[in-house]
Amino acid sequence: MRFGLFIPQGWRHDLVGIEPDQHWGVMAGLARRADGIRDWESIWVYDHFHPTPHPTEEAVHEAWSLMAAFAGVTGRVRIGQMCTCMSYRNPAYLAKVAATVDVISEGRLEMGIGAGWYEHEWRAYGYGFPGAGERLERLREGVEIFRQMWTTGRATLDGKHYQVDGAMCFPKPLQGTAFEGSERSGIPMWIAGGGERKTLRIAAEYADYTNFAGGDPEVFTHKSEILKQHCADLGRDFDTITRSSNFNVVIGRNDKEVQERLAWVEQHLRGAGVPDEVVGRTMETYRTGPAVGTPDQVASALADLQDLGMTYAITNFVESAYDLSGVELFEREVIPALR
Repeated sequence: MRFGLFIPQGWRHDLVGIEPDQHWGVMAGLARRADGIRDWESIWVYDHFHPTPHPTEEAVHEAWSLMAAFAGVTGRVRIGQMCTCMSYRNPAYLAKVAATVDVISEGRLEMGIGAGWYEHEWRAYGYGFPGAGERLERLREGVEIFRQMWTTGRATLDGKHYQVDGAMCFPKPLQGTAFEGSERSGIPMWIAGGGERKTLRIAAEYADYTNFAGGDPEVFTHKSEILKQHCADLGRDFDTITRSSNFNVVIGRNDKEVQERLAWVEQHLRGAGVPDEVVGRTMETYRTGPAVGTPDQVASALADLQDLGMTYAITNFVESAYDLSGVELFEREVIPALR
């Protein structure tokens, strides 16, 4: 199994209480730390502007600004977003930004992309909130623009939602140079989401990685079978797509320590101004997650998913800006068990 690590950027209220002039130091320090530990293949941030699980006024840092910054302060670890919302930026412009970050990082960019879902954020930024069908149409058109620009250096598309006429992307991504003339883009493409008719169809056509259904073996198996059928319909080798999931990790040396960490998360969210009823719902998702427990419990749950084909775990430790003991325990006892 391969492992990625979310760097706290504020979206999960994971920089609360840290002064803004210290935010970059915290984020850069954690990125550099992961860069020096080969067990971490990648670092990630979220493409969101307002915090979750409730839009408080706590800080959230923008994903693509962080992509460029992380590219400049790391040298080995791969960098990605889980996941970029297609409609937040013009796709030709975003393809150009991504190509630039790929050059800055010397070919270490991962491109996470999805249709978007956070309605409060959409409306607040003036994007409206079109129905799921339109959001997925935009995703498909945008991904096609990416593919053209990264492989040929130009894109032309007279789409329903996006129109480009010879949009140029030079230099092309460093990762793209080895794929000249290929339909596969050089920058690895992560299509996030588990919509069965459209999202997984787009994934079967374009994705190098998928990201869906973290934690529930039955759901993961079902989504995988749908993806496999779409691949068969398109003539795509199903085994060329790596299936990943995201996990909120709450880990302790024993049950008492696990409960103490969960209590800290709950207290932290309340202190950030998240309403009680939202905190209650959020804590239920934490408590029932597969990556909550002792090292043996977490390793066993991930191993079960690995047996079903989930071979890339993207992990989030909500306390990592304040306390690295959970990350260190995971590195010491969980990762080796799955390597």
